[in-house]
Amino acid sequence: MASSKTTGATADRDTDGGRKTTAAQDLEGLEAGLDALETVQIKRTSPAEVLIHKVLPPIVAVAVVVVVWKVLVWAQVTDDYKLPDPSLVWDSLRQLWLQGELLDIIWTSVSRGLLGFLIALAIATPLGLIVARVQFIRAALGPILSGLQSLPSVAWVPPAVIWLGLNDQMMYTVILLGAVPSIANGLVAGIDQVPPLFLRAGRTLGARGLVSARHILLPAALPGYVAGLKQGWAFSWRSLMAAEIIAKSPDLGLGLGQYLENQRNNSDMAGVLLGIVLILVVGIAIELLIFAPIERRVLRSRGLLASAR
Repeated sequence: MASSKTTGATADRDTDGGRKTTAAQDLEGLEAGLDALETVQIKRTSPAEVLIHKVLPPIVAVAVVVVVWKVLVWAQVTDDYKLPDPSLVWDSLRQLWLQGELLDIIWTSVSRGLLGFLIALAIATPLGLIVARVQFIRAALGPILSGLQSLPSVAWVPPAVIWLGLNDQMMYTVILLGAVPSIANGLVAGIDQVPPLFLRAGRTLGARGLVSARHILLPAALPGYVAGLKQGWAFSWRSLMAAEIIAKSPDLGLGLGQYLENQRNNSDMAGVLLGIVLILVVGIAIELLIFAPIERRVLRSRGLLASAR
C-alpha cells in the first residue's frame, strides 16, 4: 500500500513538472514571437533590384505601347492625320526643345498646379478637421463636399471665367474647387478610422482642442490624409488642364492645356498627342517624386513597409 502511494505521488510530481515545463516552453515561445514582431528587419535595396522592380517595368510598358502604336501605323488602320507615326511626335518634341519653349510650357502649368494645390491644402486641412469633429457642420457640409468631389472640374470653368475673367485668379479658383473637397474628404475618412481610445488617452494627458488635433488626430489619420492629398493633386492637375484648354488669353501664358488646344486648332495630331503625353508625364512625375515617398515613409513608420514597396 505504501509503495502504491509513493508511486502515485511520484507520478503526480512528474505530471506537474511536465505541465510546468510545457508552460515554460509556451511562455518562451510567446516571448520569442513578440520579440520577432518588434524587431524591424531593415534591408537595403540593391541598385539591381531597384532597376528590375522599379525602373524596368515602366520602360517595358512604354516600349510595348510604342511598338503597338507603330504596328497600327504600318497596318494603316486609319488615316495618317488621325494616327501619326511616333517619329512625328518625337519631331514635335524636338522642335519645342530647340525653340526653347518646352520647359517654359511645362513650368507654366506645373507652377500653377503646385501653388493651387498648396492653397487648397491650407484651406482643406482645417475644413476637414472641423467637418470631422463637429457633428452639426458635418451634417451640413459633408454631403456638399461629396457632391463637389464628384462634380467634373470642367463644369467650374465657365462660371469662373464670368466671375473673375481670363486671369490666373480664375485658374486657381478652378483648382481649389476641384482639390479642396478631395483633400477634406480624405482627412475626414482618416479621422473616422482613429480609435476613440487615442482621443481618451490624449484627454487624460491634457491634450484638447488644437493640441489634440495636432498631436493625436492628424498623426493617427495620416494614412487617410495622404491618400486624400494624392487624390487632391490629381484633381488639381485635372482642373488646371480643363481650365487651360477652355480659357484662352495672352495674359494667361502658354501652358500644357493651352498648347494642346492650339495644336487641335491647327489640326496637328502629332502636336495633340505630344500635349497628352506631356500632361501624363508631368502628372505621374509629381506623383512619384513627391507623394509616393511621403506615402512610403508614412507606411514604413506604421510597420507596413511591405505594402509601401
